[in-house]
Amino acid sequence: MNTSKKNSNTGNRNAWIIGGIIAAVVALAAIVAISSSSKKDSASSGTVQEFSDVTVTGDVLPAFDSAAKPDPAVGMTAPTLTGKSFTGNVVTTESTGTPLLVLFVAHWCPHCQREVPLLVEWEKSGKMPAGIDVVTVATGTDPANPNYPPSEWLARENFPATWPVMADSTDKVGGNAFGLAGYPYFVLIGADGKVLVRMSGEVPMDELTATILALTGA
Repeated sequence: MNTSKKNSNTGNRNAWIIGGIIAAVVALAAIVAISSSSKKDSASSGTVQEFSDVTVTGDVLPAFDSAAKPDPAVGMTAPTLTGKSFTGNVVTTESTGTPLLVLFVAHWCPHCQREVPLLVEWEKSGKMPAGIDVVTVATGTDPANPNYPPSEWLARENFPATWPVMADSTDKVGGNAFGLAGYPYFVLIGADGKVLVRMSGEVPMDELTATILALTGA
């Protein structure tokens, strides 16, 4: 018997088997990688974004100072913010000829956490004046601060679906353009696009309603 030939055939057979196993492993790894990439891309397309790039059109408002009487921003044409919602829809504060209340909130702000449920009830109960629009800007967002992310916070509060919510940029471009100095922050804009009043802090709903009615006639 030719032992060397037998050993050679056995070695070749083993080499083929090992090669086949390696090829199968490589193929499997490739399939897993492609599948993972596909799932990642799919998830990414539907991912909630807590920040968005915000474009400012027009002159920015001076920083708000509640002690300054009168407020120098009153009578100024409010800048227009254009950004995106948490799910990527375009949100803007562009004037449509209807009075507009722009609300700025921060997820970590205890005053905002107390004010938001009141605003939700204000809208739900029908006590909100008719004939005005509301746009909310989630700003000051910081993953290191409590109650993050803002998208989940507002969802838990059943925030009004009729109020578009814009995710501000990481450097608060939207908030800064409106002179944000504290939270929550309200800016009421007339039908002509000019600032009617700015308020900061916890505002009682009856006071908010009275202010809107007095200044807009809504």
